[in-house]
Amino acid sequence: MKIRALKIQHVILAGLIGLAPAAYAAPQAPKTDAVKLQAPLPLPYDEAGDAKAAVAAAIAKAKASGKHLLIDFGGNWCPDCRVFSAVLELPDVAPAIKRDFEFVSVDVGRFNKNLDIAATYGVTIKAAPTVIILDPSGKFVNAGNPTALSNARAMTPQAIVDTVYGWVGAR
Repeated sequence: MKIRALKIQHVILAGLIGLAPAAYAAPQAPKTDAVKLQAPLPLPYDEAGDAKAAVAAAIAKAKASGKHLLIDFGGNWCPDCRVFSAVLELPDVAPAIKRDFEFVSVDVGRFNKNLDIAATYGVTIKAAPTVIILDPSGKFVNAGNPTALSNARAMTPQAIVDTVYGWVGAR
């Protein structure tokens, strides 16, 4: 699945290019067309939630809908987790994710919480995010590398989407 180039990359580049001359010039009034800062990255993990109940509900929904289930194990403290979550919410990505996946986030605390959920699939959480994808029948499909997104902040949004869809086969 391909997404179109992200505008934010162009905004950042334009801002960087435009900053150098302005740093040496006299202060000017702000422009009315100035770029607005984006909202902070989401805090996707419910730290007080019942993760086991959320995963059980998501499994039932995935079976009923015939979709894959994407279980995202991580923490709100983790920049890679927050980047991964934000990419899945991008306007060019979110409709495809909602079409193809049921999704549930599981808070792992500081690697001391809800680890038993991943252990049921033979996964020991050592990095965040750790992603487990189940097919609609409940089979674990990305067993080879569930930590492939643990450096999401160094990945392009397209690489993150390609990784997710690579696990389930491109659609």
